[in-house]
Amino acid sequence: QVQLVESGGGLAQVGGSLRLSCVASDGTLNTYSVGWFRQLPEKEREFVAGMTSTGIETYAFGSEKGRFTISRDHAKNEVYLQMNSLKPEDTAVYFCAASRAGWVVSRLPSRFDYWGQGTQVTVSS
Repeated sequence: QVQLVESGGGLAQVGGSLRLSCVASDGTLNTYSVGWFRQLPEKEREFVAGMTSTGIETYAFGSEKGRFTISRDHAKNEVYLQMNSLKPEDTAVYFCAASRAGWVVSRLPSRFDYWGQGTQVTVSS
């Protein structure tokens, strides 16, 4: 069972930036496609961004496009979500997820095999 661990969340000011990181416990993240999702209390988990194992990026259709950037460091076996120009509505728990289907990124949470515990992002004005 692969365990994913997110880090980098916290409190940011409106207009500020945060970078989230995701690592896998067994060091195999390079072989998976990875997605970032976020969730508000009593809301469904929503797709933010994703990347295939070969680096093809996919983003949500909302306001995150252009502000958020997903990337991965194959040498470190890590995936990142750079979030710029943060808004209060970006406040949520952010989750990293990995899919064994490394050649494609789905926007559906059900298509991912492994999930991290989440990291809280709070954007304050």
